[in-house]
Amino acid sequence: MTIYDLTRALPDIATLRDRCRAMAALELVISGNANGGYFSYAKSWAPGEEAAFMENGSGDEYAIVFTAAGAFGRGFDHESPMSPWGDEDTELWPGLVDGIPEAFRPFVTEPSFCVEEGVLQATAVFWRETGDTAWRAGTVEFPEGDQADHTDPDGTDHLFEVLVAGTPEAYRDFAEDYYETELPLEAVRHVWSLRPLTQEVVDALNPGLPLEAVAPRLERAGYPGA
Repeated sequence: MTIYDLTRALPDIATLRDRCRAMAALELVISGNANGGYFSYAKSWAPGEEAAFMENGSGDEYAIVFTAAGAFGRGFDHESPMSPWGDEDTELWPGLVDGIPEAFRPFVTEPSFCVEEGVLQATAVFWRETGDTAWRAGTVEFPEGDQADHTDPDGTDHLFEVLVAGTPEAYRDFAEDYYETELPLEAVRHVWSLRPLTQEVVDALNPGLPLEAVAPRLERAGYPGA
């Protein structure tokens, strides 16, 4: 998969936002970590902006910002030949942000998304304006020769695999492997559907975790009714 496959596979903005919130909520409950886990969500990331994040702890990450203008996303695979760290010049791969709308251009220089030199830490960039019918990306020429990885040159395949799959089953498969525990599918489906949480559902995913302890974290992650 490349950025162009990703832009074809992603759902509309509202559906993607719900998907991101569900994944973040599941992480909060299953991990029991106040800061979330592999996936996280901040409903008040900045004034008028919400954001979803993935960090795998090995240097790979993504961020998707939701605004009134639409949504902007970036992914970073630290092993991709398209990384800004790929050569001593520390430059963004050509074409990644070609054609990006002015509404999203501030995210290209957002300090929390950039390396020390002020270069966007990204191997994949995508966006969709409110009212648009599709996700967009710049005009990118992928690496050739010894650097080429024809199946996943920009890292989008493994970075966005769970998000693109977009099912509670896919999330459960990921989480059971990552957290090395068995998870009941019905409880995962309950959270995936953004239905009000009960202590019974929380116990099914993380026995002994009080609902009142996780509720404030879920509220900050935009979980409905938390």
